[in-house]
Amino acid sequence: MLAAMPPTPSPAPTPAPGAPRVRERGDACPGALRLHSADDGHLARLRLPAGRLTARQVEVLAHAAEALGDGRISVTSRGNAELRGLADGCGAELAALLAEAGLLPSPTHERVRNIVASPAAGLDGLGHADVQLWARELDGLLCAAPWAAALSGRFLFVLDDGRGDVTGLGGDVTLVAVAPDAALLRLGDRAVRVAAADAPRAALAAARAFLTAAREAGTGAWRVRELPEGHEADVRGALTAAGIAAEPVREPGQEPVRGPVREPVRESVREPVRDPAREPAPESVPSHAAPPAPGPLGPRSLHVLAPLGRLTAAQLRALLPADEVRLTPWRGAVAAGADPGRLPALEAYGLITRPDSPWAGVSACTGRPGCAKSLADVRADAVPGRPGLPVHYSGCERRCGHPHGDWVDVLAVPGGGYLVDGVPSSRTTLTAAVATARTTR
Repeated sequence: MLAAMPPTPSPAPTPAPGAPRVRERGDACPGALRLHSADDGHLARLRLPAGRLTARQVEVLAHAAEALGDGRISVTSRGNAELRGLADGCGAELAALLAEAGLLPSPTHERVRNIVASPAAGLDGLGHADVQLWARELDGLLCAAPWAAALSGRFLFVLDDGRGDVTGLGGDVTLVAVAPDAALLRLGDRAVRVAAADAPRAALAAARAFLTAAREAGTGAWRVRELPEGHEADVRGALTAAGIAAEPVREPGQEPVRGPVREPVRESVREPVRDPAREPAPESVPSHAAPPAPGPLGPRSLHVLAPLGRLTAAQLRALLPADEVRLTPWRGAVAAGADPGRLPALEAYGLITRPDSPWAGVSACTGRPGCAKSLADVRADAVPGRPGLPVHYSGCERRCGHPHGDWVDVLAVPGGGYLVDGVPSSRTTLTAAVATARTTR
């Protein structure tokens, strides 16, 4: 039987000369088997590639929340699920429930299955490819590769179907469908074009290139952006080694990338003269687009948001019947194959079903009493937001779970007050302060 495991720091590698360490400890990111101790009990984080849950898995997750936790499911900014308030000694029972439902396909890889994909892919007729299928293939490849277990629990794959809804979520490896038969693979500030059929394998090869670069740098990097200068991942070399054809491209504003394969740099070899005729033209990639609004999603699906990012077990079950449920990085859920006519009934459950709801886009960290670092009960203090811009309430300067892109920052400070994008506010003036905030984030 699977059992909960305590954090096991990995050995610290020796940094390359001149490269400062960015991490001094191993990755202790919580998972489904590695529980985190909090003030309100233990916490389990379940990685759900593309946020996908079958109807059976929805039932199991709701049951686990009620029987072992506080009865709620937190939806993370990566579309994963967290169970809180777990009692001591429940790790083995939780692991058995999840494994039986197919939510733990690989105990050794369960924390590295961080895959975000466009939640509406294949449902509303938009986009160039059903990246939900890419996500399933990539998940299988990840779990089958022993070396992939060395990735950090924070390393993120982002798969965008071309609409641009998830491209801005800070992926380490990003795949964007740019045509029905082609994808852009991006890692760091370099990009290559690959065949759509090769996209999942290409993403895995890019992750391996990152691990190689991180090991050689020896600085403890968990994310691509943490690699020191001079230790960029050799993505095209990794693709060539994997037998994947790749065409160099550049995005608007990016320096040209020359040649089909990156060659080792030798001091005795002179840099070739730039030939504009051989340089790839800029690739047209959609800019970051707004997420789908709550409400109908195509003819047979719907999208709802969880109030302050948390679903009760009853609210999660209310999404059924559906072909599947996809938790989203906007702390909501897409019910694929569900009649949009059910939206009024879901609103009666307390779910956010309309884009004009003042609670749409409002999120909060755990806050008191669940987090010892929090200075306030931010969930109790939260007030409705303003249209068009996310609002996030944080109990401390860590700002756990904040959105990507532009958002109104509401930060608890000592003494019971808040800073709203840096401007002091009391609890009684929060509504006005949030409504008039001029964020620069």
